[in-house]
Amino acid sequence: MKKKITIIGAGLAGSLLAVILAKKGYKVDIFERRPDMRKEDVAAGRSINLALSERGIRALKLADLDEYIMNEVVPMKGRLIHNLDGSKKIQPYSGRDGEVINSVSRGGLNIALMNKAESMPNVNFYFNQKIIRINYDKMTFKVKNEKTKDIQELVFNHLIGTDGAGSVVRLSYQTDGVKRFNYMQDFLDHGYKELSIPPGLNGEFQIEDDALHIWPRHDFMMIALPNLDKSFTVTLFNKYDGEYGFDNLDSDEKVNDFFEKYFPDSLNVMPNLIEDWHANPTSSLATVKCYPWSIEDKALIMGDAAHAVVPFYGQGMNASFEDCRIFSELMDEYGEDVDWKDLFEKFQISRKRNTDAIADLALQNYVEMRSHVANPVFQIKRTVEMELEKRFPGFSSKYSLVTFSDYVPYSRAKKLGELQDDYLMKICSDIGSIENINYDEVYSELKKIDENLVL
Repeated sequence: MKKKITIIGAGLAGSLLAVILAKKGYKVDIFERRPDMRKEDVAAGRSINLALSERGIRALKLADLDEYIMNEVVPMKGRLIHNLDGSKKIQPYSGRDGEVINSVSRGGLNIALMNKAESMPNVNFYFNQKIIRINYDKMTFKVKNEKTKDIQELVFNHLIGTDGAGSVVRLSYQTDGVKRFNYMQDFLDHGYKELSIPPGLNGEFQIEDDALHIWPRHDFMMIALPNLDKSFTVTLFNKYDGEYGFDNLDSDEKVNDFFEKYFPDSLNVMPNLIEDWHANPTSSLATVKCYPWSIEDKALIMGDAAHAVVPFYGQGMNASFEDCRIFSELMDEYGEDVDWKDLFEKFQISRKRNTDAIADLALQNYVEMRSHVANPVFQIKRTVEMELEKRFPGFSSKYSLVTFSDYVPYSRAKKLGELQDDYLMKICSDIGSIENINYDEVYSELKKIDENLVL
């Protein structure tokens, strides 16, 4: 008989993993500190809209949920740049038809995954359960029911922590489980605040619904992603200090002045600006890297618990879902006789350098989104990249390698993309006009970069 798997954390990764394991015949128990979001109003961690792309969609296929979820998304074909002078410019994500990213509700996606998992007879959810202590020698954990205050000590066979960036499982590694555990948490000096653009008077989208809107202002930026209800989730990313930092935007007058100065075209579609400003907290942004992720055959962490990233490449969820897919594929290599210690070790080795790569890419992309997208040379480079993707199926820009090429590991996408960027930025800086580009010659050089790349 297959052993029971205990999952800590019923978020996106934990719920998807539960479905995958249940389909393989395992009994799965999932413990979640929060109430059941399907029955109570629960803040599901960060409320920034999620961008679902190829890596995530491929993983959802393992749960037979890809088609259902794709009917619940709003496709976005590119970045729509809002300049300070009121002009706008679209920057497509890809030069190939059909390559878009998809705005999806975090809560809606989580609920769909929970429902799928709970429909399976070998999956059980336990909500309002706070993990107090994990004893890896005895392979037990203590859990407190947040409603009844009862405490139980339970036994586990294999424990997998998918409990997010503030993971208690990861914390137990530091305090009880792993000697010489390497851990890094790096906070940005920027935070974020969620705002909104409601539907128009006739229930329509007030701004273009097929793009991710960006107001790049060099030191800070605002973005807006469309929702199915014709609203937009707006997020302001800003420094804490300085004249217009979050810490100094401490009055309604200052907030209005800030928006009138830097986002004047948004004010007429954000009637609830001040109300949203007071209702939603200013939250922090951090990268988490750690190692090892496993303890023998006893425990493993994955998803944000192992590698939390800032949201600027839209890959946090996709990377966590890819964890689940890679883990599933590694399990399949063993057939019915899984060597769990070897499985956990192979998984962490295969994923660590790739999740480090997407963490670094996400930080780099913040600078690109808030500043470089308004740079004339960068805009020429993106135009050239789009034309190369149209002309040559073998070429993908760095963005496409990360977002649309689920067969390319993040580490390779990062290295190859950076080399391509360096070459193309130099070309685009030197040319007098984009008409002077010899695309065959440029593609030939890019092919050499790809073929000679050694990781």
